[in-house]
Amino acid sequence: MQGKVAILGSADFVMPYSALGVDCFAIEDKAEHIVQTAQKIINDKYILVIVSENMAQAAHEIFGRFSTKPVPCVLVVPFTTESKGFAIKSLSKLLKIATGINILQNN
Repeated sequence: MQGKVAILGSADFVMPYSALGVDCFAIEDKAEHIVQTAQKIINDKYILVIVSENMAQAAHEIFGRFSTKPVPCVLVVPFTTESKGFAIKSLSKLLKIATGINILQNN
């Protein structure tokens, strides 16, 4: 499968990815900017979206509609701020869809 990759986060978060030639969306940590940019990413039909954890909760309204679909795959990753657990929950959902089991289950 071929397609475009988008990186959504602060300037510090997206900078390392820019060297890879992917589309980077460096934005302010304001809910309205995050939602607008997330909608643009959906409209532009990216297949992989990497989102910094601090922006993922605001973008969840947009990206959450696609959580059970194969495309786009939205991967939330922690960054320099203290993790609030949103990245682990998001990754757990993706892994459960892919494998059919809860690999990251805390038992």
